[in-house]
Amino acid sequence: MFKNTLFIILIFFLLFSCSKQKKVEIEPTNEEMAMVVYEDALQALKKGQAYYAGKRFQEVESLLAETEWAAKASLLAAYSQYSRNSYGKSIFALERHIKNYPTDKNLPYANYLIAICHYEQILDEKKDLNPLLKAKAQFEFVVSEYPDTDYAIDSRFKLNLITDQLAAKEMSIARFYMKTKKWIPALNRLKIVVADYDKTIFVEEALHRLVEVYYKIGLVDESKKAASILGYNYLSSEWYARSYKVFNDKYKLIEKKKEKNLGLVRRAIKSLF
Repeated sequence: MFKNTLFIILIFFLLFSCSKQKKVEIEPTNEEMAMVVYEDALQALKKGQAYYAGKRFQEVESLLAETEWAAKASLLAAYSQYSRNSYGKSIFALERHIKNYPTDKNLPYANYLIAICHYEQILDEKKDLNPLLKAKAQFEFVVSEYPDTDYAIDSRFKLNLITDQLAAKEMSIARFYMKTKKWIPALNRLKIVVADYDKTIFVEEALHRLVEVYYKIGLVDESKKAASILGYNYLSSEWYARSYKVFNDKYKLIEKKKEKNLGLVRRAIKSLF
C-alpha cells in the first residue's frame, strides 16, 4: 500500500517537473522569427511568387518595426508589387517607404523605382499623356537629388526618350489639325515642337509643316522665314527639299533608294555570291 502511494507521488512529481520544464522553454525572439520569414520571402520572390513574397516582407516589417530590417522589408515589399506589374500598389508602397524611412540609404533607388513604375505604363504618344508627364517629373527629381548615382545616369537617358515621345505627341496632334484644316491650332502645336523640342528628330518636320501651313493661309513671308531656318540648319534634309517644292511647283523630289538592311550574317553571305 505504501509502495503504491510512493509510486503515485513519484508520477505526480515527474509530471509536475515536465510541465514546469515546458513553461521555462525559451520562446524565439521577434528577430529570430523575422529572419525565418525574411528568408522565406526572398526564396518566394526568386521563384516568381511575388504576391506571397510581398505579404511575407510586410510581416517582417511588423516584427522588426523601426529597425534597418524593417526598412529593407518595406522596400522589398514595394519591389514585389512592381515585379508583378502592380504599378499603382508599388508606387503607393514606395511613397509610404520614403515617408516612413526618411534616412534610409536606399532612398535614391526608391525614388528611381517610382519613376520606372510610371515609365513602364507609357503606351505610346497617342495614348494617355499622364504617365509620360509623371515619369518625366520623377526622373528629373532623381537627376536633381542624386546626380552622381547610376540611377541619375539612366534617368537622363530615359528623359531623352520621354522628350522624343512628347515631341511625337505634339506632332501627332499637329498633323491631325492639318488634316482637318484647322490651321491655327496646327500652327500652335508646331511652334511648341520648334521652341521646346528643337533637339529632337521632329524639329525638321515641324519646320517644314510650318512652311506648309503659313503658305496655305497666305502668310508667305512667314512661310519663307520658316523655310530659311530649315535650310540654314538642315540644308541637305529631305524636309528642306519638300519645303523648297512648296515655292517651286516644278521642282521634282529625288527619291533616294534606301539600301535594305540585311543584317550582318546575311550581308556576309551575300558577299560570297
